[in-house]
Amino acid sequence: MRKSKRAQQAAEVAIDIEQVDGDDVEIDVSGLDEVEVFDDSKSAPADRAEEGPLDETEANPVRPYVDLGGVKIVPREGLHLRLEVEEGSKRVVAVGLDFAKSTLQVQPFAAPRSAGLWNEIRGQISEQIQRQGGATTEIDGPFGPEVRAEIPVMGGDAGHTRLARFVGVDGPRWFLRGVIAGDATVDDDAAAKIEELFRSIVVVRGSNPMAPRDLIPLSMPKAGPTDAPGTTPSQV
Repeated sequence: MRKSKRAQQAAEVAIDIEQVDGDDVEIDVSGLDEVEVFDDSKSAPADRAEEGPLDETEANPVRPYVDLGGVKIVPREGLHLRLEVEEGSKRVVAVGLDFAKSTLQVQPFAAPRSAGLWNEIRGQISEQIQRQGGATTEIDGPFGPEVRAEIPVMGGDAGHTRLARFVGVDGPRWFLRGVIAGDATVDDDAAAKIEELFRSIVVVRGSNPMAPRDLIPLSMPKAGPTDAPGTTPSQV
């Protein structure tokens, strides 16, 4: 039986496991200090339920995905997927997507049913980066408010920084945070490709009780119809 084009693309998605120290995760949303909440409304594109990021109940049930537990990724040609694994606990703490000479790191978090997290977390991210000697600017982006940052490079030349975009979307009982680096911070074509990639992500909140800001569990790729040689994780 011939494979569909999407199934063939699934076989081309390379998946690696990358160990990280707890301190290596750029912004630990769950560990940010609590501050007075000024705006707990949800922040999301008006067409989120149609164009994404999608909740699992909104996704096409017959579309092939790479199933990583808390998120599902649409396979596509040229996409390289990394699982960031916390060294001590061995749990997957983030998913890295390398595409269009850019990197998109995503993390899904539990959120209240009727309130959002991004309007609060945004300011905390800016404060944390500024404490590290970086600079931030808030703009209206394709997903709503986002943080553009210049982050000091640790161990590099004095004064050297790298650019990053912090984006966030509040969904049904979840919050999806993305960190964009590489060409997508400066090039419109690359930015459009990474933004579409972020839109295509499906968040699987699950029904288990979770406290707001808890990381929705991520996992190694689960067996399914999209699995093929080339999607098996390899230690790096």
